[in-house]
Amino acid sequence: MKADVIVSLMIVAIVLLMIVPIPDPLLDFFQLLNISLSLVILFSTMYIRNALELASFPTILLIITIFRLALNVASTRAILLEGPKFGGKVIQTFGNFVVGGNYVVGIVVFLILVIIQFIVITRGSERIAEVAARFTLDAMPGKQMSVDADLNAGLITEEEARKRREQIRREADFYGAMDGASKFVRGDAIASIIITLVNSIGGIIIGLLMHRMSASEAAKTFLLFTVGDGLVSQIPALMVSTATGILVSRSAAEDNLGAELIKELSGEKKVIILTGSVIVALGLFTPLPTLTSLLIGGLLLVAGLIIKQPELVPSEAVGVPTGAPPAPVGPVLSTPEEVADVIQSDTVEINIGYGLLPLADLSQGGDMLERLTMIRKQLAQELGLVLSPIRVRDSVLLKPNEYTIIIRGAEVARYELVPNRLLAINPGYITEKIPGIEVREPAFGLQAFWIDESRKDEAQQKGFTVVDPPTVFATHVTETLRKYAPELLGNREFQLLVEGLRKKFDKLVDDVFNVVKPSSVKKVLQELLREGVSIRNLPFIFELILDNSDKARDLESLVEFVRRGLKRQIVSKLVGSDKQIHAVAIDTELERMLTESISESEEGRFLNVNPQIMRELIERISQELEKLMRKGYQPILIVSGIIRPYISRVLLRFIPGIAVLAYEEVPEDISLSVEGVVRL
Repeated sequence: MKADVIVSLMIVAIVLLMIVPIPDPLLDFFQLLNISLSLVILFSTMYIRNALELASFPTILLIITIFRLALNVASTRAILLEGPKFGGKVIQTFGNFVVGGNYVVGIVVFLILVIIQFIVITRGSERIAEVAARFTLDAMPGKQMSVDADLNAGLITEEEARKRREQIRREADFYGAMDGASKFVRGDAIASIIITLVNSIGGIIIGLLMHRMSASEAAKTFLLFTVGDGLVSQIPALMVSTATGILVSRSAAEDNLGAELIKELSGEKKVIILTGSVIVALGLFTPLPTLTSLLIGGLLLVAGLIIKQPELVPSEAVGVPTGAPPAPVGPVLSTPEEVADVIQSDTVEINIGYGLLPLADLSQGGDMLERLTMIRKQLAQELGLVLSPIRVRDSVLLKPNEYTIIIRGAEVARYELVPNRLLAINPGYITEKIPGIEVREPAFGLQAFWIDESRKDEAQQKGFTVVDPPTVFATHVTETLRKYAPELLGNREFQLLVEGLRKKFDKLVDDVFNVVKPSSVKKVLQELLREGVSIRNLPFIFELILDNSDKARDLESLVEFVRRGLKRQIVSKLVGSDKQIHAVAIDTELERMLTESISESEEGRFLNVNPQIMRELIERISQELEKLMRKGYQPILIVSGIIRPYISRVLLRFIPGIAVLAYEEVPEDISLSVEGVVRL
């Protein structure tokens, strides 16, 4: 027979026990079974390491409580029906042996047990369960966000994430159920008092009227049986309520309760020795029993002396000079795993305030982590940059609705969202304002207003672009990662690209690395990313590096050769609807002057131009590009290939978003239209 069928039949039998009379020997069996089950429950709670190891405890608590109440009903029926002839050995033993046959003492002991259970253990367990349930439910979004962040970061698999989410759900369900189940124990204590009172009064009345006993005989007989019955039920109930308190008060531990208590209470031998000394002194210099005090104090002193303290690593062994102040509590940093925990290993981190946790909580409809995954895929499609997973953390150092973007351990962007509002962004040509909180849009620095959702239609009619907070966040992160793309291509990301390339072009990779250092190849890719050139066509880029490595005099010239090979890819995003490139050029004389100003140092080649002249040049270029953009064209500056890398490096610092092309990078079948010329 299957276990589920047996349990179902047992529950039905418990209900029948309240209705069907049973013989005294069977009642003894069930009462001893009740004590045995209570011991099993108590011992089980002491040997578990985590509360979820007894996830069915709330149900067990309900079943054992009903069983105990059913035994109360069965024993009450037997006592009142049989009277002096009642033959329940267990109840008689508790009535005669435990309280010495004195029903007054029995009543006092019974009431004390009920008070201990009801006021001390049960109320405390109920409060702990209530607090644990509330805090567990409050912590669920943060825990789920942590799981999703680890999954997004690639630290765990989908299967592990599913198991951890299930663990979080089960933990919340368990403490929620325990909050309600603890009421069973409390109700059981109240029921025991009422049952004992009813049994006492009913037994005395039955003894007087039906068995023709005197008042003293009826009280002695029925009260003794009633007290014995109460003790038989209350001692197992006390064990179960104690087990409940142990279970809800234990957090995750490394060992069982006994081992944990011994390890923690004996962790400092000075405490044991001092305690033993005080007890010995009390026995010698006070009227307390001397022999008993010396015995207990002596045992503590012996135990304190034989306890072995954990061996401390000498300070020299961990690199701390002798006599130096003790190191702060924390990892010893003596193993690679401990060192790995403190090393900054994430390429991109995003810290969020607690007010933004719902945006990252899937159970509340948050899709922040999903958006970050899509951003990584988008960067891979557009730039060919396979970005390491993004780590998301909550931070108490931020404002509730604030977030920061951290790249390589340094904060590069920060913004504060306004939940329950929409951001109306001014494209740049709207002169009037709209009621709301005026701010700057984080991705492009445009004027914007946080508006009520009711004003969405009004804002759109006026020409504003209206987006919700998650979209603001996603756009900001995307543009920030695009801006810092060359810094995102670290050794880990580069190795990932190379390994992917080896799957199909193993020989090509070996040939390139035989003539060019891998670090130089990485720098070529970083320089391409710096100007927004996609490296997705990695096989072709490697071919260009291999073909031009002997012609390039340095890394800069190698980058320029690669760019010329990628010219169709580069100009494909710059060609206008009329199939022409509309650009601003630099005057011939000015170009000649810039060419002659190229100087070389240990750090590389650069434009050695008077700062005042360079500032004026940048201003003139900016003015011409602005005229070009007013015509509806992209901001493109075209120069000779000799000065292109140097002028580009300078301009991108002051005019982000522009494209600096060399004449050599314009394909033969693409027309070039010079819309303006920069002169000094």
